[in-house]
Amino acid sequence: MTVSRRRFIVSTAVVGGGVLIGYSATRPSRHSRANKELAKGSERFITSFIKIDKENEITIFVPHSEMGQGIHTALSMMAADELDANWEDIKIEQAPAIDLFANGDLVKGFAGEFGVPDALMPLVNMSAFPIAEIMNLQITGGSSSVRYTGETAMRTAGAAARKMLLEAAAIRLSVPIDELTTELSHVNHNASGQSMSYGQLAADAALLEPPKNPTLKDRSQFNIMGRAISRNDIPAKVDGSAMFGIDAHSDDMLFAAIKLAPVFGTKLASVDATEALTLRGVKRVIELEDSFAVVADSYWRAKNALALVDATFEASENDSISSSDIDARFSKELDENNGNKDKEVGDAEAELEVAADVLEANYRVPYLAHAAMEPMNCTVHFKGDAAEVWTSTQDALGTAGRVASVAGLSESKVTFHQTYCGGGFGRRVPLLNSNVIDHATLIAMEFEVPVKTIFSREDDMQQDHYRPAVHNNFKAAFDVNNNVTAWHSRFTGPISVPGASHIPYAIKNQSIRVVDGKTHVPIGPWRSVDHTQQTFFTESFIDEIANRAGVNPYQFRIDLLQAHPRHRKVLEVAAEAAGYGENLQEGRALGIAVQESFGSFVAEIAEVSLNKDNQPVVHKVTCAIDCGWAVNPDIVEAQIESGIIFGLSAAMYGEITIENGRVAQGNFPDYEVVRMASSPKIEVHIVESGGAPGGLGEPATPPIAAAVTNALYILTGQRVRDLPIMNHEFSIGNPVAQV
Repeated sequence: MTVSRRRFIVSTAVVGGGVLIGYSATRPSRHSRANKELAKGSERFITSFIKIDKENEITIFVPHSEMGQGIHTALSMMAADELDANWEDIKIEQAPAIDLFANGDLVKGFAGEFGVPDALMPLVNMSAFPIAEIMNLQITGGSSSVRYTGETAMRTAGAAARKMLLEAAAIRLSVPIDELTTELSHVNHNASGQSMSYGQLAADAALLEPPKNPTLKDRSQFNIMGRAISRNDIPAKVDGSAMFGIDAHSDDMLFAAIKLAPVFGTKLASVDATEALTLRGVKRVIELEDSFAVVADSYWRAKNALALVDATFEASENDSISSSDIDARFSKELDENNGNKDKEVGDAEAELEVAADVLEANYRVPYLAHAAMEPMNCTVHFKGDAAEVWTSTQDALGTAGRVASVAGLSESKVTFHQTYCGGGFGRRVPLLNSNVIDHATLIAMEFEVPVKTIFSREDDMQQDHYRPAVHNNFKAAFDVNNNVTAWHSRFTGPISVPGASHIPYAIKNQSIRVVDGKTHVPIGPWRSVDHTQQTFFTESFIDEIANRAGVNPYQFRIDLLQAHPRHRKVLEVAAEAAGYGENLQEGRALGIAVQESFGSFVAEIAEVSLNKDNQPVVHKVTCAIDCGWAVNPDIVEAQIESGIIFGLSAAMYGEITIENGRVAQGNFPDYEVVRMASSPKIEVHIVESGGAPGGLGEPATPPIAAAVTNALYILTGQRVRDLPIMNHEFSIGNPVAQV
């Protein structure tokens, strides 16, 4: 089992807390630093996230990357509502990649998620921001933006700024603060009829220190949160003015096309670039440890020249490995190794020994690429002992730090230019994007002009950090009355998200263990991380158990979820909306799956049929989500639709295979995705429980695979235990009646 970056950060916060608290205490306050380093003219930072000028324009700085998820709008809504701002006065800006905007709130949030004891949380909270600064942590991922940054940073910033403006007005008007109210970016004194804009008070308020624990609004007091406000990034994306990393340009820019070792981990052995160097526009051929690149005055010329370079790479023991070899290894490990404890409740082994019947099933999912629509790219310009960087990233500060490390520069000498991201899904986290960032940096160091390194679609698909391939072997024990008495699960690791393999169902005896799943194939987080594999496994096998017990899969789940009302509620809402149990069009079936991930509860019901060629068709997906409460219902729906389509593409078609040690797939013709013509109708129902905010970017992705395959079982009697679905042949020969 590997140590994730988040777990390392949390551990560091606990172990080094005392030193870091002392470090933090010697630093100026964050809002003081913002005023000193960033404020211009009449602008004043009231908190480090909120800037107000004398014309009453309010700028909210968002420390997360906008990847199409609407997070700039959602987080700004949270701050603006607590501020009692006029939304029409709000301007939204991407927070720059400087340590002032290192995100300590993520350290706090993930500490709780990864089980830091309550007794240690005060230490974590006090050391969170220096940890974030030292780790260059400005990451967007883990569906953490609203539930951590939004809830604890943006709302607090808005409430603190409002309190400071009230205090400034009370002093200015010589009245008690409790006689003042705020509304639409103004402080009002109703008794005298006087009113002052936030812009008029900003300079005075900025001299105050933000309160650490301001009172936040009750939901009944919200004016902006909860509304379907249009996203601020949409107009620029519609008119084409939005800037993505690949759009970086200057007249003197050069372009690099790169060829990395096709077998992961091997080194470059020899290069003959004679023919390539004769082509028009080609400047240099750069040799690196594991790759070579052609640099030219256009990407097209660089790419064409790259194909003419005669190069060889070292041989390795991995050159003959195929997907079948990896599958055989995983199966062998599961057969021979009982693994490490993930969860143990009761005595599942003993129950299996005395069971009246035992159901066994083995499930498999393949490696998956991220396949973000914007090609991977990174532009670096070295100017003496300084550098500028342009790239689409999920962690601007981390990317700048990585460039500094590779180039041997002080981090203060790297200027990062943030852009929109054309998809991320984990691929644009610096650790997973290191092969792009590192190589782009090393190539650009050879020139005095900007150099843009671009990975072709084939480069990206064959040099990704993939969603892990995972095997999971199950057993379920039944007593003489067909009651399930034990759940037994063994799967290949690593575990990246604790608890993803756990089930909410009331089965008294559970044994869940993980065995090693390491190979030479690089892996990393993929949208919803471990939940994407584990939900397919667990929600498929629970369906198998229900059918073996002779109980309707929906009712079976409801009966075993008595202790989990939020799971039950989304399942009930989705079932009712989908017409579950009612007459369904002939030749169609409804499949069910439910899962909690990233603090949100999601149930999905897929309506599926087979076409005239016996190929599965997903007509409709009905989804119910309980994310606590919706900051922006329109963004909630969009993210659910996105997550379902992303997960459906993987379930239907997604597969990265290994042949001769390397990835066989190269582009979308052999890595298919759901297109507009095959996209199902998606119906989203938001269940507001009033709980803590949950994530949105990832929770809708995990349930869809099991929902579709469970429907296919009802249609055909064939149980899909390995993905993708396209590898199976179906026929309406033995449909399963639902009790």
